[in-house]
Amino acid sequence: MRMYSARPGATRYRPVPTRPSAGTSGTLALLAGGALALGLGGLGELHSGRPAFLAYVALCGLLGAFSRPRAAPLVGLAGWLCCNAFAEHHRAALGWSGPWSEGGHYAVFTAAALLVALPAALPRRTVRVSLLRLDHPR
Repeated sequence: MRMYSARPGATRYRPVPTRPSAGTSGTLALLAGGALALGLGGLGELHSGRPAFLAYVALCGLLGAFSRPRAAPLVGLAGWLCCNAFAEHHRAALGWSGPWSEGGHYAVFTAAALLVALPAALPRRTVRVSLLRLDHPR
């Protein structure tokens, strides 16, 4: 039986989306981070600083839209690893600029994923299709 959902007070119903697990989201974030590094390298923007950082923040936000909120730390960690290894330093070598700098980068990546994932986690009422009346005017 297919389940549909609607936000409280809404009149439109839509299918309940299934979201990948946290581990799957982290794996997708690592793969997408590597693909983004290849794309930025092809454009010549890989070691340009702020544009590469913002591209990884946007990637974390995009992946957060399709992930569960509890996957945000893994998506942020994958974004930080890829940005640190490919965009900030050369030849996939991780570098350490200090706990405040690197912690701030990790916090920005995690916040981007979490803030986009939270609205999708709001509670919705679940309606069974058999209870919907199509002939009943609203």
